[in-house]
Amino acid sequence: METKNICPTCTVTMRLVKSEDLNHHGTLFAGRTAEWFVESGFIAVASLLNPQNVVCLKIHGMFFTKPAKSGDVLKFSSKVVFAGNSSITSYVHVENNGGNKPLVDGFVTFIHVDGNTRPAPHHLQINPVSEEDKRLYEEAKNLKSK
Repeated sequence: METKNICPTCTVTMRLVKSEDLNHHGTLFAGRTAEWFVESGFIAVASLLNPQNVVCLKIHGMFFTKPAKSGDVLKFSSKVVFAGNSSITSYVHVENNGGNKPLVDGFVTFIHVDGNTRPAPHHLQINPVSEEDKRLYEEAKNLKSK
């Protein structure tokens, strides 16, 4: 199979923070954030690969910079920034709609698998163009050694 060259493109999903999403402090529960975070990264990967052949391997930290409250609309921007042989890593950036500072950001690595859930080559190569994409590519590449 021939390798497919990909330039990182952004996928956006939106979420409304509701009362059932809150923790005992009245702010967005980290577990719910993790669910939405992984889902956003998965959607970016699923735009390139058959989602039935993709499983989550690891969340590489979700760095929270400020809380979200009930009624906030969150924008999850994700893009595939690195690909190994069977691994593929998304960068996810979360901001409060209308805000200018990220609430959360980080990386999620997925594995492309065959019908027996064994790692299988995906034949993708990421070609970063912008300076930001080059920086994210290198950062994601270095996550493999951690």
